[in-house]
Amino acid sequence: MKILNKSIVLGVTLAGMLISCQPDDFSGGGGKEITFKKIGGLVNGTGDEGFAEISAFDPITNKLFIVNPNEQELSVWDLSEPSTPIHGTDISLSGIPNSVSVYDGKVVVALENAANKQANGTVAIFDTDTQNNINSYTAGALPDMVTFSPNGKYIVVANEGEPNDDYTIDPEGSITIINTETQESSTIGFQAFLTDQLQNGFRVFGPGATVAQDIEPEYIAISDDSQTAYVALQENNGLAIVDLITKTITDVIGLGVKDYSLAENHMDASDKDDIIGNYQSWPVFGFYHPDAITYTKIRGAEFIISANEGDARDYYGYSEEARVKDLTLDPTVFPNAAELQADENLGRLKTTLANGDLDGDGDYDEIYCYGGRSFSIWSTSGQLVYDSGNTISKKVLELDPSFFNANEEGEADKRSDDKGAEPEAVTTLKVKGEMLLFVGLERTGGVMVYNISNPVSPVFLDWLRDSEDISPEGLIAIKGEDSPIGKPLVIVTNEVSNSVAIYQVD
Repeated sequence: MKILNKSIVLGVTLAGMLISCQPDDFSGGGGKEITFKKIGGLVNGTGDEGFAEISAFDPITNKLFIVNPNEQELSVWDLSEPSTPIHGTDISLSGIPNSVSVYDGKVVVALENAANKQANGTVAIFDTDTQNNINSYTAGALPDMVTFSPNGKYIVVANEGEPNDDYTIDPEGSITIINTETQESSTIGFQAFLTDQLQNGFRVFGPGATVAQDIEPEYIAISDDSQTAYVALQENNGLAIVDLITKTITDVIGLGVKDYSLAENHMDASDKDDIIGNYQSWPVFGFYHPDAITYTKIRGAEFIISANEGDARDYYGYSEEARVKDLTLDPTVFPNAAELQADENLGRLKTTLANGDLDGDGDYDEIYCYGGRSFSIWSTSGQLVYDSGNTISKKVLELDPSFFNANEEGEADKRSDDKGAEPEAVTTLKVKGEMLLFVGLERTGGVMVYNISNPVSPVFLDWLRDSEDISPEGLIAIKGEDSPIGKPLVIVTNEVSNSVAIYQVD
């Protein structure tokens, strides 16, 4: 949906005062022209994907640290001259790296247990200059994302706690908080939360799982004051709020669902309809299922922005995945079930077996798919402020139909039955008073850029893409004062092509 309510008032308490912002208060562009140019790039490995996933930049040494799971290392590149990156000495790791973050000459990496994915992982800290190991800490099962707080006082880790493939071992999801001043480390879980407390589309559905086992922390965003962490719970379709001072999880929020029957959300739901851009109103709901999230503040109001990728649990021991044509649909709710379940209509759309049988009679009263095919802007209490609806796919259709809902090979329409473009990564950058949002599209490829200075009405600016860069996984924005060339940069790490693209913002 484009805007929930154009008359919405966005408020934030600051220094004991309530500052309210009407939509017209935001600049929304201000007439400034902002351009983007790819000025450099690198390839971090050849052959199979997995040599370049997430990266972090150190402005002190001008080094770029790249998560390289295939070789169990942090790959290191010198970006003193971004147009010609120079490969440095890589850092060998005792585990599989999933995420990396940098602050004030220190680089921290989240390491999955290489021998047993369900066992506790590790957080390792290195000096960015000498690259010597400074310290290591025990994390929870499958540390999937790590980040420093803005003031550097905390390192926060999302421990996803995925089950094994047989679904016989399901570790609890958790959050690890490391105080870099006291060197104290705490891992906190979700044992205090009960299923009946979790509403608004929050999903607890793993076979035999407790809430603590079922919750799978995916990604972290931290407030500017370094006091609150917001944690995306992707498969659960939720958001956790963590007080970093008291080291407690204060709330777990369901994000609700998206109605694909509404005009602003109409989607092409089939890869077998022989039509590119076949937008229809379908009786389908979608879980937002955010992957990456970021925190931003605009005119004093705080927001969480999510890339609504979508994700299903699909294991040997348990899978929720099915196509609509494989469901038994309630004949009262869906009198036209046979027509809906044709391959050229909804039949091919991937849906879940875990939700939709409202009365427990074995047929499905509602249809749910994975992901929002969009980015969303939320209040910090989880209220939806803006969702991009179907505008990502429509913009691709307008600019280059050959990439519409494409897969990594660039075959148009091949992901219409699944999760579309799969928005994967998000980051923001303030340039000349304008707040820019960058959204990486894992399947379609490239990065879409928006001016979100008015968060209830973002403005599309550009689609950054290069045929050599396939499947963006990580995004980082570098302010001009931290850039080796004095101009803002956006760095895109591409998982399938193992490449890193460097864009200059003018």
